[in-house]
Amino acid sequence: MPPVETTSATTQGIAALSHKDKVLKVQPLQRNHSLDALYKSFKVQPHIGTEFEAGIQIRDILKSANADDLIRDFAVLVSQRNVVFLPKRFIERLGRTAGKPATSGLHAHPTTDPTSELGEHALVISSEEARKYGNIYSSRGELASLAWHSDITFEPVPSDYAALKIIKSPPEGGDTLWASAYEIYDRLSPSFGTFLEGLTATHTGENFHKLAQAGLTTLNPGPRGAPENVGLRLRRFANKVFTKRINELSKDESDLVLDHLFNLGTQNHDLHVRFRWNPNDIAIWDNRSSFHTATTDFDFDKYERYGERATSLGERPYFDVNSVSRREGLGIAPPASRRAHLASLAANATA
Repeated sequence: MPPVETTSATTQGIAALSHKDKVLKVQPLQRNHSLDALYKSFKVQPHIGTEFEAGIQIRDILKSANADDLIRDFAVLVSQRNVVFLPKRFIERLGRTAGKPATSGLHAHPTTDPTSELGEHALVISSEEARKYGNIYSSRGELASLAWHSDITFEPVPSDYAALKIIKSPPEGGDTLWASAYEIYDRLSPSFGTFLEGLTATHTGENFHKLAQAGLTTLNPGPRGAPENVGLRLRRFANKVFTKRINELSKDESDLVLDHLFNLGTQNHDLHVRFRWNPNDIAIWDNRSSFHTATTDFDFDKYERYGERATSLGERPYFDVNSVSRREGLGIAPPASRRAHLASLAANATA
């Protein structure tokens, strides 16, 4: 039986393989842990998902004398843990206290009617609408895994944070799952991760055009929450719903790479967290570092799943050549599946 590689050997291997200058363009924010003094929380899974116990109230945070400190701490927590669950216009302020551009507000979805009684910044999440749009989305196929996505990645200025409140839920089923994109990256070999750095991808919101062509909605030409988010092209230079092509690769090469990335995200259940909704529960997540999908396992003819989503806009995405992975940045050992490979690379590098 081969010897088990130690965390120390793996850490040495990472150091031997890393040639990056660690000076970042923007230093990441750190938690001030002001929330911990007021509210109890626990990790739902080791690497994704934190849930607050009963007692936390968003209105109390907003009215607090140190509201900015609390909200900034909350924003960093969401970014580190991908998604945070709360029992029973907080979302836009999360991004503002975390330093997003002043021109980025709440997103107005391309399919949201500006005259809606909920306002153009509230997107209705409804099983009734899903049934009405079913023929349009049926082209996704029979695999539920095809529905994993991050919100509005087709916009020039995409989302940073999003909040979903489920008002009505079926007695069983209708859960939402999130996957950590941080963990997906950490499953890549160093060479493959380096190969992907700096590549760009085309994201399209083609299904929204199909809805409009079928007469089921009209599209909002914008601006949709930021001056850059205008027009009806709904296309921007990786997720299963919106990501269509890696621009620098041939179609066959792009398909191979995207399939591998999608498989890492959908077939590794240890980087998932699943949340069972109760009426008026709220989930807040970071769209930049996670994917999510709803579970449509309940009887649509008998039960309704209804909620409202608010989506904050961040900044134009950019690549920092000196950035590091989540595990490296937080000093966490690599995933077990990568350790033997990293140790062997380190041994070859020092031989």
